Amino acid sequence: MSNTQKTLLSGLKILDFSTLLPGPFATLMLADMGADVIHIESPSRMDLVRIMPPYADGQATAHGYLNRNKRSVALDLKDPENINKIKELVAEYDIIVEQFRPNVMARLGLDYETLSKINPRLIYCSITGYGQTGSYKDRAGHDINYISLSGIAGHSGRVNGLPPAMGIQIADVAGGSLHGVIGILAAVIERHTSGLGQHIDISMTDCVFTMNTMAGAAQIAGGEMQAPEQGMLNGGTFYDYYQTQDGRFLSIGSLEPQFLMGLAQALALPDLARLGSSLQPEDRATVRSMIREAIAAHPLAYWNQLFAALDVCVEPVLSLAEAVESELAEQRGWVVDVPVEVDSDKTQKQIAHPIKFSRSQPVYRFMGRAVGADEV
Repeated sequence: MSNTQKTLLSGLKILDFSTLLPGPFATLMLADMGADVIHIESPSRMDLVRIMPPYADGQATAHGYLNRNKRSVALDLKDPENINKIKELVAEYDIIVEQFRPNVMARLGLDYETLSKINPRLIYCSITGYGQTGSYKDRAGHDINYISLSGIAGHSGRVNGLPPAMGIQIADVAGGSLHGVIGILAAVIERHTSGLGQHIDISMTDCVFTMNTMAGAAQIAGGEMQAPEQGMLNGGTFYDYYQTQDGRFLSIGSLEPQFLMGLAQALALPDLARLGSSLQPEDRATVRSMIREAIAAHPLAYWNQLFAALDVCVEPVLSLAEAVESELAEQRGWVVDVPVEVDSDKTQKQIAHPIKFSRSQPVYRFMGRAVGADEV
C-alpha cells in the first residue's frame, strides 16, 4: 500500500509513553490502521521489550513487532525543556497513551488535568494494573496477578490441580490493550460531538474481570458457585481436550445436538449421543471416559484425516510453529512481511493485523525503530 493512501485512522496523532506490552500493543493496533504514533522513550532507561531475546535484524523480535509503524523519540522526562516540548506537541498530538503508576505523570507535569488545559480536545488513556482509584492503585502487578484477582484463575484448570499457566498475557492484552483501543476510539467518536477530550482509566484487572462473561453472570445473578471442571465450558462436560495415541491432543467442542450426533457416529459410540444430549451430572464421567478411550486408540494424524471431512467442532491442538505454517494461517494471512526500515527491500516476517475491512487495508511501513531514531 502506498504510504500516501488514506488509511482508516488518518488524522489520529498519538503520543505513546508506554513500555512492555499493554500500551505498545494498543498503539500497534492503532498504528497498523494508520494512526500517526510517536513512541516517547527514555534515553537512559531501556524498555525491557527491547532487550528480550531472541533477536532478528538487529532488534529484539518482540520490540520489532510491538513497535512497528511507530517513530521513536528519546526524551528525558526529568528535563524541563523536554516537558515543554511535549506540551507543545499536545496541541497537535491530542491522544496520549501511558501506563505509569497513578500520579507519576502528575509529578512530571504531564497529567491529564495539566495537559487538557493546553488542549481541551486531549484524549488521555491511562493503562494500569488496578486503575486510578482504590486501595490497590499503587500496587505492582503482572498478568498472572490480575487474572488471579479477577476470579478467572479460580475457575480454570483442573480439580485439585494448579490453575493453568497461560501461554499468552490475557489481562495485559485482552484486558489492557484491547479495552484501551476501544476506549480511545469511543472517545474520538464522542469528541466529534462535544469538541472535548477526556481521561480514560483502564484497569487491566477491571477489564479482564468482565471477561468472566457467562461464568460471571451465573455467579453474580444466579448465585451459582464457579469452580474448575464444573461448568459446561471449563472441563465440566465433554467439551475438553483429549490425548491421542501418540501423546498429542484434540479439542472437542461438539455441544450442539447435530455436532454431538456427528461425533458419536465418528467415534462409533451410539451411547454418546444418548447420554451427551442431556448430560446429567451423574453421566459426565461416563461420557468423558468413553471419548477419552476412543481418542486414545489412534494417533493425531488419523483423527485429523477423519475430522477434516466432518463438521463437528473437533480440531487438533497445534503448537505455535504448526499454527504459523497451517493452511488456515496462509489463507487468512496471519503472517506478513514488514520492511526492516522505511522503504527498505529487506523485510521481517511478523504477525499481521487481524481485522479485515472491505475497503481499507492495514499499513506495514517499518518494524520497531532504534531508540531515538526520530526527531520532533
